[in-house]
Amino acid sequence: MRALSALFLLFLIGCSPAKRLTRDLQTAAAFTDHFTGFALYDPVAQKTLISHNADKAFTPASNTKLFSFYAGLLTLPDSLPALRYVVRGDSLIFWGTGNPLLLHPDLPDTIALRFLLNRPERLFYSAANYTGPRLGPGWAWSDYDADYSCELAPLPLYGNFVRFTYPNGGPPDRRPDVFVQPPFFVDSTVVSTERPTPRDVQRDEHRNHFVRPPNNRPFRQDVPFRWSPELAVRLLSDTLNRPVGLVKIAQPSNSLLLRGTPTDSLYKRTLHVSDNSFAEQILLMASAQQGDPILNPGRIRALTDSVGLGKLTGIRWADGSGLSRYNLFTPNSLIALLKQIQAKVPQQRLFTLLPAGGQSGTLRGMYKLTDKPFVFAKSGSLSGVYNLSGYIVTRKGRVLLFSMMHNNFTQSTTDIRQRTALFLEQIHNQF
Repeated sequence: MRALSALFLLFLIGCSPAKRLTRDLQTAAAFTDHFTGFALYDPVAQKTLISHNADKAFTPASNTKLFSFYAGLLTLPDSLPALRYVVRGDSLIFWGTGNPLLLHPDLPDTIALRFLLNRPERLFYSAANYTGPRLGPGWAWSDYDADYSCELAPLPLYGNFVRFTYPNGGPPDRRPDVFVQPPFFVDSTVVSTERPTPRDVQRDEHRNHFVRPPNNRPFRQDVPFRWSPELAVRLLSDTLNRPVGLVKIAQPSNSLLLRGTPTDSLYKRTLHVSDNSFAEQILLMASAQQGDPILNPGRIRALTDSVGLGKLTGIRWADGSGLSRYNLFTPNSLIALLKQIQAKVPQQRLFTLLPAGGQSGTLRGMYKLTDKPFVFAKSGSLSGVYNLSGYIVTRKGRVLLFSMMHNNFTQSTTDIRQRTALFLEQIHNQF
């Protein structure tokens, strides 16, 4: 009788959810026809529940934004740095902090604009506090005019892109012309005469010259512009309706810091819509917050080392957004990061900042059949890459940390996303 009981106990252990799902990861075609890694961690028991290729390096794509988010949590207070400035006689000299919200069409911060508009001094802008590249390391050179590849800058304006909008409604011959924002670029835009007619607005690789399709269909498109200090002062002068001069003066140690919009508004957009520009500029703002005379996103390495994350194997952190394929993270390194974030951010705030399955952000289309969201996570995708890392709430009310990483697949991202959703639904139901 005892032998039967022992065999029955072994059978139950062998059929535990963790065992079954681990076996699926090892043998099911859904996970073996490409490179898959997974880690599931219980922070209460401080125990790894499932581990599959969890110490292997993967291209993380936009899971990288979780590291940028954490860098912001470590360095930025409740409001973002907007400008640094000094007053010298009748002149106000200001430097950018990397804040991407000045005149941004979707999340504008008007504090810096009002500040500059109402100052009695003459205005002068200096870009001497940034000497870095305009694009991140490993970014695809041919994506220069793609909306996800806006240039890095110490003083972004209008999000560093031009928004072209052709409205819907009414016959084409009665619709208004294409709207260009900022209007400064209207004279730099021409209508294509090519055949076949291009479907998208295209920009010259080396200059702000745009070619758009004829007005034959409604569309909206954001196209990055080539940023320069000269362009920045022209855009500011036009917007403020007052002259802004350009100087090359080093940022002094006694410069004053102007604060802007609440930090969480930027974090939420960064994570919900996976805004690459915002993620990159967080690292510049972290540098500005610490008073660096030269904005240096390379501080990210020091930040990870300061909390032990940089000592983990399998980490290579190259940019802030995940556009670079130089980035390499393991599922275990992402679990370590998620633990640090969970310890620093109260759950209600954290679950608001992250996309919620079936409700918000990049996870709005997943888990629609549930009444309450149970996945709060950051996705990341490139060609042949789909990852999802974050927190899952089980039916029993447990909050578990997970990281699922898929690399080197040839199927559609939609297919891999569905496989991930089904796997996480099993975890939600069985743990």
